[in-house]
Amino acid sequence: MIHRYKREAAEELHDAVAHYEVERPGLGGEFLDEIDTGIAAIKEAPTRWPVVEQEVRHYRLHRFPYHIIYQIKYDAIVIVSVAHLHRKPGYWRDRLS
Repeated sequence: MIHRYKREAAEELHDAVAHYEVERPGLGGEFLDEIDTGIAAIKEAPTRWPVVEQEVRHYRLHRFPYHIIYQIKYDAIVIVSVAHLHRKPGYWRDRLS
């Protein structure tokens, strides 16, 4: 199964990595590693993670306060948002297709 990011989700990921790199050099890479671990877990069993709404699921990162918000579309995982837990809930809903 492949995965792809919606443009806004890719921008969120980039911004989060940059933020963590400023906080401490190397921390952005550690954040990316945890994102990669999460995506691998999602690909292994895409329906394992809780439904938020309308077939949208989320995977909670362990070390960082983020969710990977995703949909299963045919043979792909579509990452809708890399959402910080303390942002306005559901701000990503307008990205759903």
